[in-house]
Amino acid sequence: MVNAATPITSRNGKILYPAIRRTDFSEPLHGVQVADPYRWLEEPASKETEAFVEAQNVLSHDYINKFEARGKFNDRLTELFDFERFTTPYRRGDHYYFYHNTGLQAQNVLYQQDTLDSEPRVFLDPNTLEADGTAALSSTRFSHSGNLFAYSIAKAGSDWVTIYLMDSKGNKLSDVVEWAKFTIISFTHDEKGFFYSSYPKPDVEDGKAGTETNINLNKMLYYHRIGTPQSEDLLLYVDYENPTFSPSADTTHDGKYILLSISKDCDPINKLYLIDLAKANHNVTKDLEIIKVVDNFDAGYEYLSNDNTVFYFKTNKDAPRYKVVKYDLNKPEAGFVDIVPEVEDVLAEALIVNDKHLLVQYMHDVKDVLFVHDLTTGARMGQVPVPIGTIGSISGRREDKEFFLSFTSFLSPGTIFRYDFTEEKEENRLTTFKESKVKNFDASLFETDQVFYESKDGTKIPMFITHKKNVALNGNNPTFLYGYGGFTIPIKAGYSPSAIAFIQHFDGVVAYANLRGGGEYGDEWHKAGMKLKKQNVFDDFQWAAKYLIKHKYTQPSRLSINGGSNGGLLVGACLNQAPELFGAAVADVGVLDMLRFQCFTIGHAWCSDYGNAHDNEEEFKYLYKYSPYHNVTTTHPYPPTLITTSNYDDRVVPLHSYKFTAEIQHTAGPLTDSPLLLRVDTRAGHGAGKPIKKRIEEVTDKFSFIAVALGAKWVD
Repeated sequence: MVNAATPITSRNGKILYPAIRRTDFSEPLHGVQVADPYRWLEEPASKETEAFVEAQNVLSHDYINKFEARGKFNDRLTELFDFERFTTPYRRGDHYYFYHNTGLQAQNVLYQQDTLDSEPRVFLDPNTLEADGTAALSSTRFSHSGNLFAYSIAKAGSDWVTIYLMDSKGNKLSDVVEWAKFTIISFTHDEKGFFYSSYPKPDVEDGKAGTETNINLNKMLYYHRIGTPQSEDLLLYVDYENPTFSPSADTTHDGKYILLSISKDCDPINKLYLIDLAKANHNVTKDLEIIKVVDNFDAGYEYLSNDNTVFYFKTNKDAPRYKVVKYDLNKPEAGFVDIVPEVEDVLAEALIVNDKHLLVQYMHDVKDVLFVHDLTTGARMGQVPVPIGTIGSISGRREDKEFFLSFTSFLSPGTIFRYDFTEEKEENRLTTFKESKVKNFDASLFETDQVFYESKDGTKIPMFITHKKNVALNGNNPTFLYGYGGFTIPIKAGYSPSAIAFIQHFDGVVAYANLRGGGEYGDEWHKAGMKLKKQNVFDDFQWAAKYLIKHKYTQPSRLSINGGSNGGLLVGACLNQAPELFGAAVADVGVLDMLRFQCFTIGHAWCSDYGNAHDNEEEFKYLYKYSPYHNVTTTHPYPPTLITTSNYDDRVVPLHSYKFTAEIQHTAGPLTDSPLLLRVDTRAGHGAGKPIKKRIEEVTDKFSFIAVALGAKWVD
């Protein structure tokens, strides 16, 4: 049993961990008897699990709070977070809309304004919904005319959302749609209803949604008629024979068609169906005729727009770095015809604005560039001169003669640019619309370098390194190395208050490694780090550490590693494989039991990246070899390790962190003087929608732990 009152002071240099019940439970898998001594920690609502969490939090909070500079770091971090932030404006109906945060507001506020120069007014403020700021806006959508606005609210960080409606004057409608999840919302143009997706309601107490671990299967696509109760919503699609299939629906920009997309996991591929609404007199029923444009899972298709029967898509069909194509419903035999063919750089985003102008955003060595193409011919018309860094988002529609884009970099907190097609001279079209400024932050004191290092197998891996100018390469700098490496997600440049504080006040170095498994170089880069090639990702990360050590940025005792979610798996695996390489490790909300992740909530969707230990013996053997929970080693003492999770995380459920913590404290704890700790946040989920105050508290704890572990001293 866990004893929450166990002493937490050290004795003879050893941490006294809470006593945790260890069982002899095991089960056979492909002829192997697999031990799972902490299976009982998979029950989140049990008194024993709750006592385990309480005891671990007491231990970690006591340890971290002893850091003498913690208060200074918290104050400086708060200052670096306290700057005015904006999102790109977008026009709907007679108004512009944008999100704004004065600096330390828990959630961003949605504003409405009549013109770009008029006084904005609050349209929707989620900060008024919960006293602790844990109610967050999730997916939102305006109707085509801009008269109606649908918005979903997530509470305490859960992926479950409730959908509400209001009109453009701010009046709330009576409609309420509960238990939606991983959904887009799309109105029909007649504004009689909208499409959304949901899973069966879980068996969970009121107020506890997000704490359950039940597997999410049989996703359902519904049509909600405005003014009617949810019980009368029309079920349009569910595939009980393929319970992992995930449907979503969107209305084309002209309102004539419904696009039905079916995915089966996290791979960027989908089936693509169309429904001719005009042919059905815009009456949504169960018997709508489906046009199966693509009825297999061979590629991904992202709708951009259409001109009557000619549709435009971004796709990776025969193009692992993506391209833009067109498809004519009246000429299906012609198939998909290239408009903008695949090139060496990854085509990351595409958007059609100003009628026939196609914006194409490429990623060149993890840096964004933006071009304008002619939609009809595909010819490149020019380049939008954005600075070197990351384009966060672009807002604009075909009917708009302008678009907005957000820009950031490691040393730039954010700029909104406006591009105006009505300007006669092309050089005058791009102007700065809004620019965020951070108090007491001088970007000229820092610099970012991009290097390309060789991984274990010789593959060149990009890495960004940020530090003070004229940093001393003496092998003694406290260093923070971050990685992810999965699910086609690239790690791009972005302003980080925690990174700036670490560099400025601990004379630190911050490095971001662009590992295989991500999307930095398209599908082939992704596939080189998935399933039976996942070890490449771990090697890339360890060789990033070796590069930083070899080139005298740091040394093992001064090097910390961090990653979240799939990056938490990365940290756990590398910690087991090479504990001697690191001075500290922080694994955030990690996937750490690789034999059972698919058994909980949406974990089955990750089999596309990881494989499935239950269904495939070869994949089982591979996963079993690196699964962090099953491979804690006794060959070398572990460095100080902090494992973090949240009790409402229903994406990567916290049992992963609980079980790994119990195992590492039991197996590695007796062999090291280093702390091996667990921090569990409350009323928080996987990360999205976390209020600013909680983010500051979490980051303060994380970097306080790292500073103590690395022996970093505060510099004013």
